[in-house]
Amino acid sequence: MCMRNGAVFCAAVLIAVSPAFAQAPQFGQPIAPADIAPWDISIGPDGAGLPAGRGSAKQGEAVYAAKCRACHGENGVGRPNDALVGGAGTITSEQPAVKTVGSYWPYATTLFDFIRRAMPWNETKSLSNDEVYALSAYILQLNGIIGADDVLDAQSLPKVKMPNGDGFVPFPR
Repeated sequence: MCMRNGAVFCAAVLIAVSPAFAQAPQFGQPIAPADIAPWDISIGPDGAGLPAGRGSAKQGEAVYAAKCRACHGENGVGRPNDALVGGAGTITSEQPAVKTVGSYWPYATTLFDFIRRAMPWNETKSLSNDEVYALSAYILQLNGIIGADDVLDAQSLPKVKMPNGDGFVPFPR
């Protein structure tokens, strides 16, 4: 008798709660594309996602002096943080000796993406697009990749040929 009453009780509970399980969870609401846009800032190697703006190495030198030099040293040579310049010819082995923007990074667009997303470290995402293009140009110019008078923008940045552009094996996802 006890077993039978327990089974009846369980059946009654399942019947009572089954409509609640049939309904989908009601977590939040759909997000609008305009709400996603400030967070959707990734830049692809082909330049997809690059914003409007432009900057030259000459403009970038002033931005670097004001916002980057304290951490990356005079002319990007490093100290106290990573060097951004140098290391040409040091990545010929499985364990590259000096990994900098100029010696190791395969895409110039990665430089823009990283600066915009993470620099300066104490005020991330505080730079204007023009400042990020200018800083990218300055760092690339210090590495001898572009000229001092070159201007970077959404069309020219993806065309920059990096010294180690062919040094990575594509990872199919």
